[in-house]
Amino acid sequence: MTDILIVEDNKELADLLCDFLRAENYTVSIADTGEKALSLYEKYGARLIVLDIMLPGIDGFAVCRKIREESNTPILIVSAKTEKEDKLNGLVLGADDYIEKPYDIDIMLAKIGGIFKRRYALDEITEGAIRINKESRMAYKDDVPLDLTAKEFDLLTLLMENKGKTLSKEYLFGQIWGSDSFSEQQTLTVHIKWLRQKIEDDPKKPQRIQTVWGVGYKYESV
Repeated sequence: MTDILIVEDNKELADLLCDFLRAENYTVSIADTGEKALSLYEKYGARLIVLDIMLPGIDGFAVCRKIREESNTPILIVSAKTEKEDKLNGLVLGADDYIEKPYDIDIMLAKIGGIFKRRYALDEITEGAIRINKESRMAYKDDVPLDLTAKEFDLLTLLMENKGKTLSKEYLFGQIWGSDSFSEQQTLTVHIKWLRQKIEDDPKKPQRIQTVWGVGYKYESV
């Protein structure tokens, strides 16, 4: 899923905003018409839509209305239309905020960061190329879904939630399998191996899940 879908027919403005957002490690797609925006959203989804109003073809209000029929994805309207009626229309249609053009890029980035923090911070953890969503129980590497078992997902979540901390084998085993489990601690070693095969660039030289000899494992962002 794309982090941010920019819907803007001004190519220079769209490219400039895209560059700033990618510098903040967001994944970004651009659509220059309402039709393209709906097509991209239907195909790839988005965690936030930055939406211009004055577009060729169907306008931003129509795009906002259509998306709101199907989802509660955050929508940030950005427009040169500054009349009170336009702002009210956007908000009534379900937009989360309305920013006037021209805008200050620092304020724009702050607003976008605030939306992500409020909406996704509790449910998602991102460390480098790895992202997990605890609500959907999905994990991604470079936005490509990872095929993890339930135990692998729980193990990865626990490690990422404690990034940089060494967690003992006993603690990890107890948290994931439970103290009353009939499994043996060797099960943890096997699952670490399987997890490395799925998230490491080179499983034989793991950088994310590091072994702390004689103790356990720790997760480091790459």
